[in-house]
Amino acid sequence: MTTTEMIHGSCRCGTIQWRFKGTPESATVCNCTACHRYGALWAYAYEGDGIHVSGPTQTYTQGRWVVFHFCSVCGCVAYWRGLKNSENGQRPMGVNLRLADLESVAQIPIVRHDGLNTTDDMPQDGRCVTDYWY
Repeated sequence: MTTTEMIHGSCRCGTIQWRFKGTPESATVCNCTACHRYGALWAYAYEGDGIHVSGPTQTYTQGRWVVFHFCSVCGCVAYWRGLKNSENGQRPMGVNLRLADLESVAQIPIVRHDGLNTTDDMPQDGRCVTDYWY
């Protein structure tokens, strides 16, 4: 996939849609109390620069750093948006790759993030998105 191509995702009913420019370097699976329950696989970029979203959402604010956006019709968690800009002045975001077609994200490597205990990434084990798609 070239950087001019996009990965597309949408909630089950199609109310919320997102686009991710290019191919993410990795997808993150996190074990924090929110992500563990959502079962999401996150791809990160910045609002308006790599990620574009559309459609009305309901939100849930987790702590002081992130707002999760989900569909009020079908309930899918579509993306999160940071509450603060990063050091580069852009707003970080993550889209839920489980809302994309498997073929477009299957070979993206997985990063396991310990958001519950340490906030560190765990050693890579060679798995990719397709290994989590069951």
